[in-house]
Amino acid sequence: MKKFSLALLIFATLHVSLLSSCKKLLDTPDINNNPNAVTDVDLPTLMGGTLLGVSLLHEDTDVRIASMWAGELNGLARAHLGFAQYIVSSQNFNWSPLYPVAGQARLMQTKATALNNQWAKGIGQVLEALAIAKATDLYGDVPYSQAFDGTQYPTPVFDKQTDVYTALQSVLSDAINNLSASTGSAYPAKDFMFKGDVRKWRAVANSLKARLYLHTGNYAQAIASAQAGISGTDGDMLVPHGTGIGVDVNQNYDFFAVSRIGDAGFDGAYLPKLMQSRIRSANTKTDETALYNFYFRSGVTSTTSLDGNTVDGAFTANAYQPIITYYETQLILAEALARNGNNDDALTALNRVRAGLAAGTINGKSFSATGRRYDAYTLADFGNAGLANPTRATTVQNALLYEIISQRYIVLLMQYEAFNDYRRLASAVPVVQLPIPLYSGTNKPQRFIYPQAEINTNPNVPKPLPSQFTKVTIFP
Repeated sequence: MKKFSLALLIFATLHVSLLSSCKKLLDTPDINNNPNAVTDVDLPTLMGGTLLGVSLLHEDTDVRIASMWAGELNGLARAHLGFAQYIVSSQNFNWSPLYPVAGQARLMQTKATALNNQWAKGIGQVLEALAIAKATDLYGDVPYSQAFDGTQYPTPVFDKQTDVYTALQSVLSDAINNLSASTGSAYPAKDFMFKGDVRKWRAVANSLKARLYLHTGNYAQAIASAQAGISGTDGDMLVPHGTGIGVDVNQNYDFFAVSRIGDAGFDGAYLPKLMQSRIRSANTKTDETALYNFYFRSGVTSTTSLDGNTVDGAFTANAYQPIITYYETQLILAEALARNGNNDDALTALNRVRAGLAAGTINGKSFSATGRRYDAYTLADFGNAGLANPTRATTVQNALLYEIISQRYIVLLMQYEAFNDYRRLASAVPVVQLPIPLYSGTNKPQRFIYPQAEINTNPNVPKPLPSQFTKVTIFP
């Protein structure tokens, strides 16, 4: 974290360059000699660059590692083979651009405050929360309270994960207030997510609050926040992409089909096995064949491989990348209600997701009607001999939770939230888990390892250094 302000400003400059022109801003003497010069970037352009940074954080290598550690994806060659076997070191992880992006979001808020623009400040707060939530979810205790003032705090303290969560909830509550102001500017020309629609940003803030409350087992607050969250698929926070290789393609497409062909795939992963078991089950109300084919395609990299569908499915070049969605929001609501003993309303929320899938919509794309069936469930379907109770759970609550958790696992493909679930469900009461197999041994991956650059420069790094098998506080 040393020299963090400079890193932030350089990163901001790079994104301004990407979004506004091809001019090499770092070649400008004033910027090289005076890093504060980049703070002259106007707020709309800064917002566009921060949105881009947050987008990249949700489809990067860290997300793929999290997907592998959740059993959704499998590493097959080179570094990703080691990742899949939980073989990592501090050299494998980096806080750039994670913290620079969060710093850009904080700078957005400073500029918005100076302009008395509450809407833009609220958007900046949501973006900051998205970046820091990823940091603390994957690493546990992380710098936050002192993270954005490199002059006063060149080696910031590591805040306790529980304190970071409390702070994030406060930031999001303030964001909701700012996004509820009667006037402001959300710069629709720079907002490639929602075109300046502050109602959608406000809903995202509530959905993110619900996600964090679910993590900490505060189910009453998760319910309240989810009910105020994203209310339809048109409010999904999705990263748009194009078809220009090296320009604007989905990074999963680039990984699977261009730059790292064969390094990772779905051979041996648990997700396709789970979906196949559901397809072959006696559940006559559900057929996930179409979604399976939307996700996976055999023989792309070799005649026998099971690959991500980069041809006409979830991982095409121009596929949207989800950050937080209506389906996730409803499944948060469903799980929290079920854990609070309200099976009827939990089932209603689950059936809303099934209705969307029945219409063939997920993450901004449509999938085939052939092999697609998601009829509404009744509570009787979760009885001991019910068609939606494959584990023969002895209570309707546990059977319903198993279905909700399974559906979450499926719709959260290639999102690090699946890894959060993998750890969270080990202690959430009642304990209901998917039988995700370990690579080997008995040690489950629990966290990412602090980056070597941080270890070298910040004496406040927790000691002894936790390993990838050391649990984080909120997922005991």
